[in-house]
Amino acid sequence: MTESEKLTVNVESEAVAKNASAQESWRIFGIMSEFVEATERLGAIKPAVTIFGSARVPPDSRYYMLTEQVARLLSDSGFAVISGGGPGVMEAANKGAFFGRSPSVGLNIQLAHEQRANPYQDISQTFRHFFARKYMFVRFASAYVVMPGGFGTLDELMEALTLIQTGKSRRIPLILVGSAFWGGMIEWFKERLVGEGMINPEDMELIQLIDEPAKVVEAIFKHYEARPFGPLPNEHEMMLNL
Repeated sequence: MTESEKLTVNVESEAVAKNASAQESWRIFGIMSEFVEATERLGAIKPAVTIFGSARVPPDSRYYMLTEQVARLLSDSGFAVISGGGPGVMEAANKGAFFGRSPSVGLNIQLAHEQRANPYQDISQTFRHFFARKYMFVRFASAYVVMPGGFGTLDELMEALTLIQTGKSRRIPLILVGSAFWGGMIEWFKERLVGEGMINPEDMELIQLIDEPAKVVEAIFKHYEARPFGPLPNEHEMMLNL
């Protein structure tokens, strides 16, 4: 390669690098705008319960119908219901809340497959970035209700558990619905994670396993008998530093 050709390659490489850097900078602004817009839209939605679960269950599934029941009871009890805004359990959660007394909120994500916005949303917010969306699930929830689901549901469950366990998020009810589905995982937690010292025995108290929809609502109200639904002053500061 001649010196002239080397110079041309270097100039072209520098141009590509500068263009990539500029794109990255604009992408950061896009992420910031997602945080700002979602925070402004969701700030007045309180108290709220986030419901996680599979996108793949059909409307005639027992999990779909169970989720719809839970969401309707929560909505009629005064809780806005937040879901991922897609099909399956997410749709059931939004549907139950949509026909209840309190708002139905969908935090949608742009995906190549599986995700389409369901029609049962009073408030719909779409995200391009998973981490911005996950922050909103945590930031505005007074409780988490976790229905049966796959990798995405497990990811959201473990994220919530980790934030509460490490003190990065305030302690709120974290309820797994469906002992037949979740029971084996809970036993594995006790046998392996607690048994081999990976977590403390008291960490298991962060999780409640409940089957009946009415008892899900009861457990949330019980947690807040002696305190408000919103963050206390020290918790508010904690939530700002998630």
